[in-house]
Amino acid sequence: MEGDRIARATARIEAAAQRIETAAGRSATGGSLRQAQDDRSELAAKYHALRSETGAALAELDRVIGSLEA
Repeated sequence: MEGDRIARATARIEAAAQRIETAAGRSATGGSLRQAQDDRSELAAKYHALRSETGAALAELDRVIGSLEA
């Protein structure tokens, strides 16, 4: 049951990240190539940081739920 909630939360995060990447790709076509590359690099760094933080939060949540079930 909890695994389903975690899976759904992860799926929502990944869908949001995909929407961000898509939007960044669209906005990049209107600017200079160098600016687009800088924006993508910054976006990628933010995405990886968010993904890492989310993974840590989900792992902590899993530990808490496990301790409550024990």
